[in-house]
Amino acid sequence: MNACPLLAKLSFVAALVAASPAFAKEPKLHGVGAVMEQMIAKNEIAGAVTMVVTKNRILHRETTGFADIGAKRPMQPDTLFWIASMTKPVTGVAILMLQDEGKLKVSDPVAQYLPEFANLKTPSGKPANLTITQILTHTSGLGEASGPAAQQAKTLADLVPIWLAAPMKYEAGEKWQYTQSGINAAARIVEVVSGMSFDTFLQKRLFGPLGMKHTTFYPDDGQRAQRVTAYSKNKDTGALEPVPPRPDYGPRDRPPQGNGGLYSTAPDYARLCQMLLNGGKLGGRRYLSAAAIKFLSTPQTGDLPTGFFQSDAFGKRGMNYGWGIGTCVLRAPHEGVAAMLSPGTYGHGGAWGTQAWIDPTKGVAYILMVQRSNFPNSDASDVRREFQQAAAKALAKK
Repeated sequence: MNACPLLAKLSFVAALVAASPAFAKEPKLHGVGAVMEQMIAKNEIAGAVTMVVTKNRILHRETTGFADIGAKRPMQPDTLFWIASMTKPVTGVAILMLQDEGKLKVSDPVAQYLPEFANLKTPSGKPANLTITQILTHTSGLGEASGPAAQQAKTLADLVPIWLAAPMKYEAGEKWQYTQSGINAAARIVEVVSGMSFDTFLQKRLFGPLGMKHTTFYPDDGQRAQRVTAYSKNKDTGALEPVPPRPDYGPRDRPPQGNGGLYSTAPDYARLCQMLLNGGKLGGRRYLSAAAIKFLSTPQTGDLPTGFFQSDAFGKRGMNYGWGIGTCVLRAPHEGVAAMLSPGTYGHGGAWGTQAWIDPTKGVAYILMVQRSNFPNSDASDVRREFQQAAAKALAKK
């Protein structure tokens, strides 16, 4: 009598394995899943997709936890995440593709492509003369677009007069200050130079050829069904509570914002990382020149302190970082999330905890997809540290 339920259970498990033949073949680095499970147990995250890749191999791909806790929907490799500021390196890649074609130079004045910028003045009253490099390295001082007018904008062109109506925050090149408008201005330059909308340019020139089939500014119905639920951690109870998607990213009537508009999956973003690790090419196709890769991966900000570790709370690490064209570049590793990375590692995180860091010295990239809205500093999260630390430890034993 007791054998029947047992046999039924075994049959179910066998059917599940048979229906998912790829599951057993997934390469995994020892210890990564365990630390992600610990983060789930601590209510830091609901679930995660983690990947580690070289220029031509997937060394690790693993899912843990839930994409939606309430629905008990497990995390899957193709779960869709809002990757927020991980869009910024993509914008940098787009600009550098056009530079490779001789259609612009990052040293060019922004006003050469957006004439409205010609009359922009700094706080001291001097002509701003902003360059493409300055708007992509957060050293422009450009004002931000905010208020009802920004929320009603339907195109990147609609945002240009709103940026220019806001007073500049400091003299151009004087310091580093995270500036969303500058990245979106660069996306608008891509549109002007290419004659295509920013989303169309990326689809035709990057996402399509690279096989990034789930990466988009505008998820369709099928992609929305795969979208992860975002959570915030209740400060009083420690519980994870669902939060709604950001309304300003995703709808078709919103601009394709180069600062943070993309949705993607871990395998898709890993393809981008592999192309960059491979010096700008993948699958027999070249996307960027060696010179362009250098612009992405080399600080263009001189001796300015940069990045998200400049406060006392995060160790005053501004001099440990520089900024490339749309990327954060680690000059010198430091304790915590950067301890296991090599000098020259570059990449970007997203507001809701997503991360991708490319270590050219070790020849690997670390991709982390989670979705939590209120990390004190998503770049410095315990989740990122534990993932990278476990992955690096496992790689060291190979």
